[in-house]
Amino acid sequence: MNKIAGLARAFATAAVLLSASVPAVHAQDVTEDQITAARATIAALGVTNSFDNILPNLAERLKNTLIQASPNHQELITATVDEKALGLAARRTDLEREAAAIYARTFTIDELNAITAFYSSPAGKKLLNDGPIASRELLKAADIWASGVSRDLTNEATKSLDEKIGSLPAAQAPAQ
Repeated sequence: MNKIAGLARAFATAAVLLSASVPAVHAQDVTEDQITAARATIAALGVTNSFDNILPNLAERLKNTLIQASPNHQELITATVDEKALGLAARRTDLEREAAAIYARTFTIDELNAITAFYSSPAGKKLLNDGPIASRELLKAADIWASGVSRDLTNEATKSLDEKIGSLPAAQAPAQ
């Protein structure tokens, strides 16, 4: 039994070491010029902005959990978690570096530069700002259009079938 447990630990350790080294291997596949272009693209797109709240949210959740367990130590818990969270804030650059490597592997330098140029332009900035609103409105319009097409298809098909085979009993007529 001890041999199996030891083997399982060795396997788990090897898996962790292997998975930890995979991003480093991928990062070597890209040049500094690609990383630089990718960072500019990421900044223009703001794709990592939504990750800004991860650490503060994690800290708040931890504080709430710890305070529920020890409400008498709320001030100490809050100060300690905030201090430790600030100490970990520098690790945000790891995520930025990984994002740049992903973009650098996904796009060529020319594509990254073109994307950056567009999304840094007034039209690109407007698309980033107003694109989600336009998409929501488009989905609403598609729903309205689909309802109208469904209604018209039902009416026209029912009318045509009525002419060809006679009036369908109410139980057999398609619902509108």
